[in-house]
Order: sequence, then structure tokens, then C-alpha cells
Amino acid sequence: MRFLVVEDEKRIADFLARGLESAGYAVDVAHNGARALELSQGTDYDLIVLDLMLPDMDGLNVLAKIRNRKSSPPVLILSARGDLDDRVLGLERGADDYLVKPFAFVELLARVRVLLRRGQPMPERLQVGDLVLDCIRRKVTRGNEVIELAPKEFSILEYMMRNRGRPLSRTMIVEHVWDMEYDGLTNIVDVYIRHLRSKIDEKWPAKMIHTVRGVGYMLDSSERPHAPDRP
Repeated sequence: MRFLVVEDEKRIADFLARGLESAGYAVDVAHNGARALELSQGTDYDLIVLDLMLPDMDGLNVLAKIRNRKSSPPVLILSARGDLDDRVLGLERGADDYLVKPFAFVELLARVRVLLRRGQPMPERLQVGDLVLDCIRRKVTRGNEVIELAPKEFSILEYMMRNRGRPLSRTMIVEHVWDMEYDGLTNIVDVYIRHLRSKIDEKWPAKMIHTVRGVGYMLDSSERPHAPDRP
């Protein structure tokens, strides 16, 4: 598979290219909008990673020109513009996903793989039972109650909801949320899981977060008889 990375900052472009190539993808790089349009005109890319703040034109204009063609690949916006209005505008203009800088490469890679696998935009709203997570507005509710989460708590919950019913090891959670290697000694995941349980499970009879003995944690709406209540 071949990707196009559109990024004017050479350091970030090289970092993305090396990372994606290490994951097995062929990568072309464009440092401005004109070059991006030229390359996308002559090559059938499987995915485009697009910065918005380009030296010659706004990335949204590049996105519009790509979307005006008969067929266009999934587009992942990667931008320092992190305000809610910017993210909503990017998605409304036709982006399939939006990731804010600074970012963890493991998260970018996970989003890329989902886009390739599904061939459609990332869902903006996740729901498991009566637990609802709004990915764009970063809002979580259970039943009719709004639940306030810290940024890392939100990231962990989003990761677990996107992998509903799948056991996730502590290593997977650390590498996804913190972008660092899990050394086997830290209890940071267990601490955050306790925080999450106190907020989304404690008041409700049906528990969402389950401990999978010998593996890690899993989120699902059904009770798991093999899972103890607390780590």
C-alpha cells in the first residue's frame, strides 16, 4: 500500500515517513499543497495524511480538490489546530479522521489501520450499552448523567470502547495512550483503570470494565464471570 504524507515541516514529515515505512507501507512526501495535488493526480494512494497549515495554501483547499475527484482515498488530517471548531470543520469538509499535534505515533498508526480496514470514516460516536462517548466533543455520558474525565482517562476509555469485547494488555494501553514502552513495573494503568471504574461503573449495577486475569482489561456491557471486580 502507498501513502501520501503532506507536511511542510521536514522533521515531522521524515518521522512520519520512517514510521509508516517501518510498518510496511510505501510513502511519498509532499511539503506543500501544490506538490500534494500533483502527486495525488498521478498516483492512486491508499491513504493521505494531510497537514492543514501548508506554506502555499490551506490544507482544507487541498482536501476539497482531492474530494472533487471521482475517487479519492481516505484522508487523515494531522494538524496543530486542535480547537473543536477546527476538528468539526475538517470532518465536515470530507476528512475521514482528525488527529491533533502533538500526537502519539502508535495512535496515528492505529487510526490508519482502522481507516484502511473499514474503508469509511472513524465513528464520531461510540456506544456500549448506556455508555456513550462523543469523540469530537470529547463528552462522555452514562444513562442521563454527564461524566467528567481527565484527558488520559478519556483516551483510555475511547481505546477500550473502540476495542469492545477485546482483552487489552497493560502494554497495549500504555503504548497507545502514553506512547512509551511498558516496563512491567509501573502501576499507572491500574491507577487509571481504578479512576475510570469509580466514574463510569461505581454507581451502576452493570459493570463495564472487566479485569481479564493474566492479560489486562476489557470493556463490555455484559458481566464476565471469570473477571474479578477489582485489580
